[in-house]
Amino acid sequence: MASERDDFLFLDHDEETHEQAITNDFWDVLIVDDDPEIHSVTKLALSGVEFWGRSLRFYHAYSGKEAIEALIHNPEICILLLDVVMESDDAGLTVIKRVRDELQNHNVRIILRTGQPGYAPEEQVIREYDINDYKMKTELTRSKLVTSLMTAIRSYQQICELEAQSTALTRILEASHAILGHSDMKTFGLAVVMQLAKILGSKPNGIVSGIHGGDKRILVLGGTSDYQAFFGQGLEQLDNGRVIMQVQNCFDYEKHQQTEHDITVLLQGKSRRAAVYLELDVKPNPAQLQFMEIFLANVSVGLDNIKLFNELRDVAYKDPLTKLPNRSSFAQQVERYYIEGNDKAPENHNDLLFVLIDIAQFSDINNGLGQEVGNQLLLVVMQRLQQEFIEAELIARIGADVFGLLLPKGSFDEQHFIDALMIPYQVNEHILTMHFHVGVCEQSDFSQQGLDTLKLAYIALNQAKQGKKFLDWYSPDLEEKMAWRLGLIRQLRQDFEYGKLEVWYQPQLSLDTLEIIGCEALLRWPSDNGHYISPAIFVPLAEDAGLIVDIGQWVLEQACLQQKKLVGIGMDINVAVNVSVPQFKVANYAQGIKDTLLAHKVDPKKIELEVTESVVMDEIGVVIDTLQELQEFGVEVAIDDFGTGFSSLSYLQKLPLARLKIDRAFVKDIPDNDSGAIADLVVSLGRHLGLKTIAEGVETQAQADLLKQLGCDEVQGFMYAKPMPSNELMAFLKTYKPN
Repeated sequence: MASERDDFLFLDHDEETHEQAITNDFWDVLIVDDDPEIHSVTKLALSGVEFWGRSLRFYHAYSGKEAIEALIHNPEICILLLDVVMESDDAGLTVIKRVRDELQNHNVRIILRTGQPGYAPEEQVIREYDINDYKMKTELTRSKLVTSLMTAIRSYQQICELEAQSTALTRILEASHAILGHSDMKTFGLAVVMQLAKILGSKPNGIVSGIHGGDKRILVLGGTSDYQAFFGQGLEQLDNGRVIMQVQNCFDYEKHQQTEHDITVLLQGKSRRAAVYLELDVKPNPAQLQFMEIFLANVSVGLDNIKLFNELRDVAYKDPLTKLPNRSSFAQQVERYYIEGNDKAPENHNDLLFVLIDIAQFSDINNGLGQEVGNQLLLVVMQRLQQEFIEAELIARIGADVFGLLLPKGSFDEQHFIDALMIPYQVNEHILTMHFHVGVCEQSDFSQQGLDTLKLAYIALNQAKQGKKFLDWYSPDLEEKMAWRLGLIRQLRQDFEYGKLEVWYQPQLSLDTLEIIGCEALLRWPSDNGHYISPAIFVPLAEDAGLIVDIGQWVLEQACLQQKKLVGIGMDINVAVNVSVPQFKVANYAQGIKDTLLAHKVDPKKIELEVTESVVMDEIGVVIDTLQELQEFGVEVAIDDFGTGFSSLSYLQKLPLARLKIDRAFVKDIPDNDSGAIADLVVSLGRHLGLKTIAEGVETQAQADLLKQLGCDEVQGFMYAKPMPSNELMAFLKTYKPN
């Protein structure tokens, strides 16, 4: 049976799909899910939806095996709506690997869906197997599902167009190769007509004629069998008035001539002008004419004895927007700088750095300001790199929002590099302050294969992203660290499923009376060796792996159960629960909190949410609305670790808060090595805003005395009580007496 939450597909939204005129047929969508109701709900939700004049046609599979069979027998399928967990926990990922590796189907777009967010695919799988999108089923409103499909279909269409262009360019490459190597103009002309006919889809019947230098007489330079006898003669010698007229008009008007029966194209060379006349069996389509122009450009170069492949290499190895070397070109060129056993490595080997630069919010710019602004941003970033790093041996566009540089190691100054990138960018009428992530790899670590060198820089880049740093350096231990990290995520997922995580509680006290007024719920993860893994390690991992939402909900439920136990022994005190950024981004988060408290019959005033400044400042408008809804329900909110982030004080007074929590960093050194100035500021700010203040990490009487003198209301710390499991907390509370 499907979850009751599956009715998310029927939520009403006003978003409309974008339309453009294309041929009338279908977009074929394969729904892969072991739940039949998901198939019905998805199909019903998407009924009547059209993208660019095409309606949707659905295929269905209920297992990974059925999905592969469907793709084998229906190669026209363009979208795969794929459940992650079916007959096995990784059934969806297995399908992806088989589709990309075995079926070699790189066109179909894949949207992963799951009702179990703990089974998020690893970053490496997403990167290597080209997944278009990954959503929890609870995220997919009808509008979001339509938007995801629109994005995927647009991507599929672009990939197919690129594939068609690649095929056409291959034909042009073959055609250009066919006209090379001819030692005389006669055979060259014949080859040109033959290959042009192939491109335009007609039988080869035509001539090449030209005007050389200042001579205005048009000569026959080559052609098919009907015209071979006229080679080197004047065009007027032909016994075909239509050919003469069309070629003459082409030269006179200096542009192509086309009728229902023939086409005559103009070629401009360095030292001669030429025209190719070809009889047509069918009218060429716009794409054929476009590819014809590419071929003709190479023929023109050939007329002047210039090798044709230089032009074609630009298509294969240059980024069309920036004209910089693309990923393929960069990977090929960086191989020259591999050191070990490379006699051809440049003399300055071991003195270079490969710097990989990722524009952090590029997708936001594209979505918010439009693709044209996004393209212009790429150009100004390129110009900045060229102007600031003129010593770069190579600058390339590696990906959609990624640039690569080869810089001399000796002149690389990390702070100067950061400062140069962080200067705001003028893009049309916009002044954009951009953020970047940078990965750096030293030449001594370069691999023999260029793509492997790219991989090393990407490891450093991903490390910078995970550590929320601007720049990070590659080192061999990073690969080990990544393997360790993935292993830890798998263990965390398994231990959470098996119920091995624990919630401990640390009492909170009134500083005046030392009466216990609440306790903070703290997540603990025991390891097999009897120790505990630090939350500083596993909480970020849980966030990256998509586990934190489920774990956070479980902690809230444990806090509710604990509060009921406290009421049972006459301790009607608050229980504080920490909330992370991903939890706040869950749709209808406030309603989920309310539903949980109602289900456990807990007084909302007895549950406090502790949110960090990063949560508050992530999406301030949404946060204010959510907190307001929770406050109206009775839930109190505290700002945790206050003073360690970058809060805007103008927003602080708008937030429906109950207290500010002074971070332990501003408590640990008072009074001996810290005057308590920041703690004093927080207490004073709280007083003026009508908020209580609570200090954490209090370990000495001197700290407590100074905080009390400053006017702090509440405290928690080892001096009063350490975090403890539920049963120990209950025993502690039964015997605790204020001094």
